[in-house]
Amino acid sequence: MKAVEIQHLTKIIGGRTVLDDITLELERGKIYGFFGRNGSGKTMLFRAICGLIRPTRGEVRVFGKKIGLDISFPESLGLIIENVGFWDQWTGFQNLKFLASIKNIIKDEDIRTAIKRVGLDPDDKRPYKKYSLGMKQRLGIAQAIMEKPQLLVLDEPTNSLDEEGVKLIRNILLEEKERGATILIASHIKEDIDLLCDDKFRVEAGKVYPAGSVIKDE
Repeated sequence: MKAVEIQHLTKIIGGRTVLDDITLELERGKIYGFFGRNGSGKTMLFRAICGLIRPTRGEVRVFGKKIGLDISFPESLGLIIENVGFWDQWTGFQNLKFLASIKNIIKDEDIRTAIKRVGLDPDDKRPYKKYSLGMKQRLGIAQAIMEKPQLLVLDEPTNSLDEEGVKLIRNILLEEKERGATILIASHIKEDIDLLCDDKFRVEAGKVYPAGSVIKDE
């Protein structure tokens, strides 16, 4: 069974085609990189895979289940798309504990472990609003990995991180791959794509092309 199967995925918003007849199959246990300009469709593709938007045409299946028919969202998913919705007045641990209560499949110690993995202190009493941009990004990664999901979908996972943070998060993603997770990354940082990804795709004008392929004008 494939991790992700996309068949003729098209999304039209306000008369504009933002995803254009995409067909793609992604294997389990690999890291896939998606790159392209702002507005090319990377984030919209990730939203479709995660069930956050519904296709105008076509379908998306995750681990054999059709999004929008069999399930509303992938059942085992860690996600960062744009800004993670944390609560400003709560600590990092309190934020993750509340999110973990939705599925209730991990314990406090699992949450603490995830926070430590990204280089934060689970006992830090500062509210989230006092976090630096880099700390906020690290906490976002912690919430994505804390439940050991089968699928990780990460839009700009090293955004706002310093050199040490970038290296740490890259190592975590390789560890998650070793665990068996399938990981999808969108990044403007070429080194992220080159160092981490087993397969790479260029997204342009709502279409997806294997990296290195020649894009012909229609």
